Amino acid sequence: MEFPAWTAPTERPAGPPPAPLPPGERVGFAVVGLGRLSLEEILPAFGETKQAKLVALVSGTPDKAKAVAAQYGVSPEALYGYADFDGLKNNPAIQVVYVVTPNGLHKEYVVGAVRAGKHVLCEKPMATGSADAQAMVDAAKAANRTLMIAYRCQYEPYNRAVQKLVRGKTFGATGFIDAVNVQNMAAPDQWRFNKALAGGGALPDIGLYCLNGARFISGEEPVEISARIWSSANDPRFKEVEETVSFTLRFPSGLIANCLASYGLHESRRMGLHAPGAAIQFDNAFAYTGHRLSVAHRDGEAESVDERRLAAKNQFALEMDHMAECVRTGRVPRTPGEEGVQDHKLMEAIYRAASSGQVVKLDPIEKEDATRGPALSEG
Repeated sequence: MEFPAWTAPTERPAGPPPAPLPPGERVGFAVVGLGRLSLEEILPAFGETKQAKLVALVSGTPDKAKAVAAQYGVSPEALYGYADFDGLKNNPAIQVVYVVTPNGLHKEYVVGAVRAGKHVLCEKPMATGSADAQAMVDAAKAANRTLMIAYRCQYEPYNRAVQKLVRGKTFGATGFIDAVNVQNMAAPDQWRFNKALAGGGALPDIGLYCLNGARFISGEEPVEISARIWSSANDPRFKEVEETVSFTLRFPSGLIANCLASYGLHESRRMGLHAPGAAIQFDNAFAYTGHRLSVAHRDGEAESVDERRLAAKNQFALEMDHMAECVRTGRVPRTPGEEGVQDHKLMEAIYRAASSGQVVKLDPIEKEDATRGPALSEG
């Protein structure tokens, strides 16, 4: 449906009204793992999807699963424990399995899901290393199932607007990116401090946003990496995983990305991008909400700072709808399994660089968006 314009051309266009698919035509999702991310972000986001719907839950806590199912209208017959995960194959309403377990369990449930004939959306980081990540890609290909990694920022409007500014060379070629994603963590007994379950500390959890963000915004792959890692002495949180990592990426165009991630610093999630004609400041770049984007540039005899305001959209709903579209149409996801494998290879290079104190050189990859599927539409 379309309405005639009701505001003047000087006003920001509202866009067409939402066009959700009828419930019977939406793609059914089973969410595996009912932790904080699922309960606080993913399950509520189904209320904003247009092509996806929640049809099943998998949890190791039956009472929690029953309570959540009652809240979201999931049938009691569509509740599964991890021991009866194979039962998903007998439920035709489930087309996509969304794996939201700790990282070290991703491979088990991704491989199990594709072998059960289901498509899979898997949370980032994809696994705990590139070998397991590649095995997940191979299993999905062998089963002829779609595997997508939940890089939510690549679907979020502000991140895509920054990508457009950089790739379009709106203010000339971007020469430097400064990316920071830090937060002060507690509860040393949580799984994120367990190396077997997490794969690492600040790097794979929140540093990955800086790494993937620089790759996604530029479309390039780094050819050199240097890094440093440090942790507070005698802090029980960091007996197995790193507290802080700083790494620098050099790209073929000459672009440098300087990145910082930490589990021991006050929360900040920002990105600064510098080009000959402008300085772009992107605050809350990796957050769920609250994005702010400003561009400082010359305006005649003055320095102008323009704030870009975009309509807020739920990035979890956007990524789930994209996955649903891929299932419905057969298209390759924008963030397929290969995107996750590449990030793991680069994180392993970051660890090598930090351990050796030497610059790690990588074979150049000339193709833009080499590990991504087709670009998203502007809508």
